[in-house]
Amino acid sequence: MHKVVPDRALDSSIKLTLAKVFIVVIYAVGAVGLSLPEYREWFLALTPAQLLVSLVLLLLFHRGWTDAFPIFAAAAFWMGFGAELIGIHTGYLFGDYVYGPTLGVQLWEVPIIIGVNWFLLAYLTGSAFQKIDNDYYAAFLGAVAMTAIDYILEPVAVSLDFWYWKFDQIPAGNYLGWFGVSFLIHLIFRKANFEKSNPITLWMLLGMILFFTVLNFTVVE
Repeated sequence: MHKVVPDRALDSSIKLTLAKVFIVVIYAVGAVGLSLPEYREWFLALTPAQLLVSLVLLLLFHRGWTDAFPIFAAAAFWMGFGAELIGIHTGYLFGDYVYGPTLGVQLWEVPIIIGVNWFLLAYLTGSAFQKIDNDYYAAFLGAVAMTAIDYILEPVAVSLDFWYWKFDQIPAGNYLGWFGVSFLIHLIFRKANFEKSNPITLWMLLGMILFFTVLNFTVVE
């Protein structure tokens, strides 16, 4: 009797397809759930979980497990979290704002999950420009992309109690701060020696963009 050897390439292809379908489903279901007032509170409670699931998926398909990768991940997390900490307690970098309860457990009045969000966005946008040779140009484009995502995210975040701005106005300086912090994180991403391509990053990035675009029409008043 001959032992059947599974086709590893086919197995990997199936896993990748399932991951892409899963990404589409969680962001589509999330957008629909948050758009329906009767289910909104329940889906809001799942927001930190959705970010953690996205993180796990990215790490499962990440290919560059060198010593530099966890250093970049930690730097992105703590630089993003630290910038938010400065923003919350001083009003510098982004402006005057406070976090609501939606994003879960807080440390020094900043949700811990916000550091994960900075890492995710930097990884996703960094991977989108990973084929560009010039590190500074790629970091610039990555920072522009992250700032653009923040632009469509901000009205949704305010409407869903993620955070609140003083006088209910999103200051222009917020986007300058986002660009500056994002640019520094992207430079580290570019200089760090690990594989930058990931087969699900484009799907997740587009999923996030469509998710917040839809919510701008369904939850923002």
